[in-house]
This record gives sequence, C-alpha cells and structure tokens, in this order.
Amino acid sequence: MAVGHVVAIIGATGAAGQTTLRILEERKFPVRELRCFASERSVGTTVTFKGEPILIRRVEPGAFRGVEIAFCSAGAAQSREFAPMIVKAGAVVIDKSSAFRMDPAVPLVVPEVNAHAAKKHAGVLACPNCTTIVTVMPLKPLHDAGRLRRVIATSYQAVSGAGVNGIEDLRQQTRAWARGEAITPTHFTHQIAFNLIPAIDRFGDNGYTGEEMKLVNETRKILEVPDLAIAPTAVRVPVFTSHSIAVNAETESKITVERARELFSRFPGLRLWDEPGENRYPMPIIVEGQDDCFVGRVREDPSHPSALNFWVVGDQLRKGAATNAVQIAELVTR
Repeated sequence: MAVGHVVAIIGATGAAGQTTLRILEERKFPVRELRCFASERSVGTTVTFKGEPILIRRVEPGAFRGVEIAFCSAGAAQSREFAPMIVKAGAVVIDKSSAFRMDPAVPLVVPEVNAHAAKKHAGVLACPNCTTIVTVMPLKPLHDAGRLRRVIATSYQAVSGAGVNGIEDLRQQTRAWARGEAITPTHFTHQIAFNLIPAIDRFGDNGYTGEEMKLVNETRKILEVPDLAIAPTAVRVPVFTSHSIAVNAETESKITVERARELFSRFPGLRLWDEPGENRYPMPIIVEGQDDCFVGRVREDPSHPSALNFWVVGDQLRKGAATNAVQIAELVTR
C-alpha cells in the first residue's frame, strides 16, 4: 500500500507556492500524490517536485476528490472562493492568505507558539501574515516569562513579500539605475531601488495601513491577548528576501538582557545571533534560505525600566509562509 498523503498546492507557480514545493521536499513530508493548481494562464505548464515535472491543473470541484491536505498560496479572493469547495471534497485547507485569519472559527497558527490551536480546526487553518510570524516568535518566550504589556514594532519588509512582481520591479529598477536610465516603477507606487517606502497596503481611517493592522490583530489572536497594546509601522525596503523587525517589548515583570538572551536561545525556531562587539547581528543576507528566525541587538530600553529592544529577521517566504504552512500540515497529520 502506498504511504503518504494526497497533497494539493493552489498557486503553485507563485513565489510562496514554489517555496512550498521546496519545503515539502526538504522536510520529507510524506507526499503520496501531488496535485498542483494555478491561474488559467499557467494551466498545462509544469512545476518540479523531487526532480519530476508536475502538470499544472485547473481549479475545479472534481479535481480535489481524494485530496487530504491542500495548501492555498493564492490571494484572499481565491481562498474565499476555493476553500469551501476543497473542504467539502474532504481535504484540510492550510491557507496563507488573509481570507480567514481573523475568523473566530479558524485557528491562526504558528506551531512553535500555539500548536494547541491547530486541534480546533473545522477544515481550514490559517497562516499568519509573514511579518506577524517573524515578530511573534521572540515575543512568545518574553510573554511566557514576563507577560507582555506593550509592543512597538517597525518592520522592514523585503520586496518578495509583494510576490514575483515585487522582485522583478526591484531587479528592473536596479538595472535601469546601473545603465543610467530613467527608473519607472511597474509594481510599487514609488521607486523602490535605493529607496524606502513607508507604506505597505492601503491606509485606513486611523492612518495605519492594512499591513500594519494585520500585525496588531493577528498577534493578539495568536498570543490570546485581545487587549495587548501594539504600535506598528511597516516599511518596504530594497531587499529581495527576509523581513526585519525592530521591536520594543514592555513586560509586566522585568526581564533582563541576560534572561532574554537565554529565553531566545532556548525557544524552538529562534536563533540568538547577538555579538555586537564582533559585528554579529541578524541581517537579511544571512537569514535568507533559513527556517529559523534570527534575533539579536538585545538591549534594555533606557527610557523604561521593564522594556527591551531587539532586532529579529526571518525569511518571509520560508518561515513567514511555506515552512510555517508545512509545519501546520505536520501537526494535523500526526
């Protein structure tokens, strides 16, 4: 009898979908059969899994018969349309979009942080926003040790967070600059090459962007602290991969720098990278391709007796999306 699960990936040709294929292979997730889906323009093309070409199919009801685990790596609109159909066919859906994250009936899961939540699903589990995942990883051990009271988080987000179009826009703008040509943005609102854009997503009535409010609402849900005070800022930076977050965390009980380093070093999925005297601290170029989130620059806040500052970096295509989703699949198939 064949061993493993029948797995589907929706959005298999995108950046997150491609990374999911790699993570499934790297983590040796038991795949007995793989079905890949993408937009109409990709139907009939192939992606590669374990050295074999996998045909891209059209999303339609009959295509999911027998599927056990389905990773949705498309947009929120597609997830809302497809997920009920896939669940009805008998599969568990692990969705990476924002479609179900704040649905009270859908677990929002970071396995190292709240694995218990995965047990309560009714067919759909949600992956948090990539920035939320990277940020909440070091917040969890601090919360367990001293209970968080307030968080200030400023994220410096790589262009691959905007998908393949974001990557290509930075690449083309950089080439145009090198050739001395005019730079014309094709995806981002402004020039991203050699620039910072302090706005990701649309602005709300409160002056914060959708991306910033995701960090607020999702962190509260994951940590199960609905009134946690969080002040976010999201900035797009000219980096291809890995999001960086500068965090100020205030706790009810004081946590020293030494204790925080100990907590971080022991927490699964976190790597303490904090030797400032040796110029050793997390940077996107170091963290790219890693599943762990790297934390460093740990120091006391001189303006508050019970607050710490630190810097955390995570590959948002891996732990921020694909790796987290595959870890959820590992939880629900145990």
